[in-house]
Amino acid sequence: MARKLSMAEVRDFVEEHIVVFHQKRLDKLKNLKLSDVLKRKNPYLFKAKNILTAQDLIKSLLDAYLSSQEETIFGDFLESLAIFVNKRVYAGRKSSADGIDLDFEKDGVRYIVSVKSGPNWGNSSQIRKMREDFNKAKRILRTGGQKQEIVAINGCCYGRSRKTDFGDYFKYCGQSFWELISGDENLYLEIIEPLGHKAKQRNEEFQERYAEILNEFSLVFAYNFCVDGKIDWDALVKFSSAKEPSGTGLLRPPKRSQS
Repeated sequence: MARKLSMAEVRDFVEEHIVVFHQKRLDKLKNLKLSDVLKRKNPYLFKAKNILTAQDLIKSLLDAYLSSQEETIFGDFLESLAIFVNKRVYAGRKSSADGIDLDFEKDGVRYIVSVKSGPNWGNSSQIRKMREDFNKAKRILRTGGQKQEIVAINGCCYGRSRKTDFGDYFKYCGQSFWELISGDENLYLEIIEPLGHKAKQRNEEFQERYAEILNEFSLVFAYNFCVDGKIDWDALVKFSSAKEPSGTGLLRPPKRSQS
């Protein structure tokens, strides 16, 4: 028996857990090391983009790193929200099966769901792995005596998909996904407002720390990889790609004396 979703409960959940998203985002920034970022990123790309200043290069590095981290962190938040909503309406649960995030029954059908942030989430091998997880979960359920129809869903929290039926699973995105798990065709709009809870305060704290990191990393980068005011691209490529890594690591510029 489906239960009517309480938007007050949804707002309370979002406002409580969005704080965790902001804190994890800030923690990622606080724990970031310049040497790690430089080694993970493609120095040839930055040269090809004709980046000329230490600050421009560091800002590009930071923004690319943070963007990928935020997608992951916020994706985890949206998954938890989807499970919360579905549990309230259809008594859904987090599945113990590999790759299955949500398991629930609706209108006589057993749904197993893999939740992703957006529609363009994976390459061919990742999609193949999802298919394998779906088929394995179906086999286990049928072996356990499951009599209901079992439908596998790739659920995407935003966006849309031109194709829905992929043979062994369906792909529901955005409005279609939130409606499937909640029975409310407008939920995809209603969850937007509470996401802004304390956003201004949290973003101000984040931007303050971001500015500190940007200035600090730019200074360290210039000290290690700039000569006569120009980026030493050979030194940067050697740092990230030479067969033998530098034994000294990044040097920090001497502190200015207080007069």
